[in-house]
Amino acid sequence: MAARLLRLFPGPPEDVALAGLYLSDALHTLGSAAAPFVYASFVGSLDGRIAVSDTVTGASHLPVEITSENDFRLFLELQAQADCLVTHGGYLRDLAAGRLDDVLQIGTRTMDHDLARWRRENGLSAQPAVVIASASLDFPIPDSVIRQKQRVLVATGRQAPPGRVDALRARGFPVIVAGEGTSVEGAPLVRELGALGFRSVYLLTGPRMLSTMLRDGALSRLYLTITHRVVGGEDFHTMATGPRLGSAGRLRLSTLHYDAAEPDGTGQWFARFEPVRPERHVQAGP
Repeated sequence: MAARLLRLFPGPPEDVALAGLYLSDALHTLGSAAAPFVYASFVGSLDGRIAVSDTVTGASHLPVEITSENDFRLFLELQAQADCLVTHGGYLRDLAAGRLDDVLQIGTRTMDHDLARWRRENGLSAQPAVVIASASLDFPIPDSVIRQKQRVLVATGRQAPPGRVDALRARGFPVIVAGEGTSVEGAPLVRELGALGFRSVYLLTGPRMLSTMLRDGALSRLYLTITHRVVGGEDFHTMATGPRLGSAGRLRLSTLHYDAAEPDGTGQWFARFEPVRPERHVQAGP
């Protein structure tokens, strides 16, 4: 039986299909080269864990108890609407080491063949471009990206190691300067991606990128899956990092759906949030 959800907000409550839920947001139509639509997604527990660290190796990973097939389907629907995916060097290192799964392509699994067709029907390229954000520029390029002929770009700060910048460019990978230090900053990255013609940008990154996007007012939307589990643990990650965000962290709920079945019969919420932009006060004339 196809998965069903209960829409709780905006009301009144309504039974809806899971498949197609996020495709109906038409994210690929909401941005432009002048103002790309930038969105991110996270899955977390009731106690705010998005990742926990292995007590032996120290490597962080998504807690298996908050993963589900329904959440993964919606993740793929978000990915299917992107002109480009922004990932980071740490993910590529973990991918090469076999610690994480490859999620940089659409239509390569039985469950998302329909999304490859959806991209074609909506005028998008066969695969989204991949933008690798990195301060160290120390990462491998996945074989899958080369095999699928995906466009690959690298984003870094102005103070990145010049030798590694030159080496990447010599291999044919354009390097975008998006920050005055070593790290990538939100607003400069979005401006550079817009200048390259990208209209819908999906952040497959982590707390650091989400934080810089919020601080710079560059995030357009946040999707959050909240699983009804308390994970605990002493070494963990949450959605944001760095100094307190203040008013830049204000978000307003725009939709909320309830999945009673997954994961493991405990249930989860699928929430969508829009950043609250500061109001501009126009001074009255004389």
